Amino acid sequence: MSTPSLAAAPAMLETVRVDEVQPVVVGPGCHRRDLPSASGVRVWVVDMAPGSTWPVVDEHPGGEYVQVIAGELIEGEQRFGPGTYLFFKPGSSHRPRTEHGVRLFGFNPAGSVQPELPLNSPALDLPRPGRA
Repeated sequence: MSTPSLAAAPAMLETVRVDEVQPVVVGPGCHRRDLPSASGVRVWVVDMAPGSTWPVVDEHPGGEYVQVIAGELIEGEQRFGPGTYLFFKPGSSHRPRTEHGVRLFGFNPAGSVQPELPLNSPALDLPRPGRA
């Protein structure tokens, strides 16, 4: 069985420019962009403004996989910079924060729902770490 090449089957490839995906306000200074993914997987980019804290304890019944893209993430007393990969094991929970701002890329099993607040805020276009 052969796999179709992307040149022969362009419908097999979906691309997006992350910064053009409409962000969802999760809490003050916390925004999530949901990216295309396979069924059963939630892929996202989260931007947290300087001085922000995730609005609730984030629980992971199926685990969560995160990479710090820019800025600094604080988990408890530990600080994680760009290039750091974090694996939150199934059943774990945490409440991340940042002093300087952070951009995260991650994924988790679908159904591991993160809260959303029905806010229409001009703060959606926050500066992201590493960008002027």
